[in-house]
Amino acid sequence: MIVIARLEARLLRVPLTRPWGADVTSVGVIATEVTRSDGVRGWGFSWTPQIGADAVLALLQHDIADFAVGRPADAAELWPDLWRHLHEAGGGGLTTIAMAGVDLALWDAAARADAASVSTLLGRRREQVRVYGSGVNLHYGLDELVEQAHRWVAAGMDAIKMKVGSPDLSRDLVRVAAVREVIGPDRALMVDANQRWTLDRAADAIDALAAFDIAWIEEPLRADDLAGHIELARRLRGSSAVPIAVGENLHTRYRFDDVIRGGAAQVVQPNVIRVGGITPFLAIAADAHAAGVAMHPHLLPELSGQLALTLPQETMVEDVEDAGFGALGALHDASPVAIAEGRLVEVPHEGLGLRFTDSEGH
Repeated sequence: MIVIARLEARLLRVPLTRPWGADVTSVGVIATEVTRSDGVRGWGFSWTPQIGADAVLALLQHDIADFAVGRPADAAELWPDLWRHLHEAGGGGLTTIAMAGVDLALWDAAARADAASVSTLLGRRREQVRVYGSGVNLHYGLDELVEQAHRWVAAGMDAIKMKVGSPDLSRDLVRVAAVREVIGPDRALMVDANQRWTLDRAADAIDALAAFDIAWIEEPLRADDLAGHIELARRLRGSSAVPIAVGENLHTRYRFDDVIRGGAAQVVQPNVIRVGGITPFLAIAADAHAAGVAMHPHLLPELSGQLALTLPQETMVEDVEDAGFGALGALHDASPVAIAEGRLVEVPHEGLGLRFTDSEGH
């Protein structure tokens, strides 16, 4: 039996070319490496933009490594046992973010042992996937936002997403109107409130934004407020056709099931890292498909794009401008995916192709 012989982790801060805010000028990447008893190595990572990277690193270096070494080097077999082991520290959040580091590395090693990509190992269903342009841009001035929208159009994107949630709703309406004018009537336009609204404010704001043909409203309320999202969905049925999207801040398959069964959202958006890696991500995707709920992964197109090629449902992946690991110079090798004209394809590689550099930006 092949077992995990060693698990190593290190923390990198990857500078952002285009800051996500005054206090978010880099993202935290916890690069992981698994060595199996047969000598095969695999690389993965955990990720958190600003908060908790040191805690994730500590979990990986101590609790997770102590538990994982000597156990079977099979991601799907290890995951539920490791989750139960860590549950005392929390059923999701830091624990599942840290778990992703070992889960991805094990999938990477399994594919590398076959000299294949992870998408080949899982079974690729399509050769390309749709991409939407995205920006962390609520702090942008109107001119800068309009310039970004023009770049998305020039890049061939047929769907884009922008931030809303300004203290003054009129500012949001002006900005959404300006972006809609740039992208025209035929491109999909999504908006993301990043949990900024109360229930009443969300209902009013969405009713006003609906005039701009919004494809979905993302995280209108606090992500933990299941009852609020259920009530908001009930209110919108009679007044607006704008679908609700949630998921980037949900951490387990159980929370996604609550959202789906409760009718709290029409679009779910699991982040591969935050839910604990490829193993639970695939289960969440299968649940959404069985329920007939749309699923579009959150961020990390170099990872989620590879997985999207294997899913039973058609989906879109999110490409935040100037935030790809390859473009930021954080990868040891070339990016495993290429994005052009609003479509993502794989570039030949083994495993996940996401081995990080030995030092920040080098």
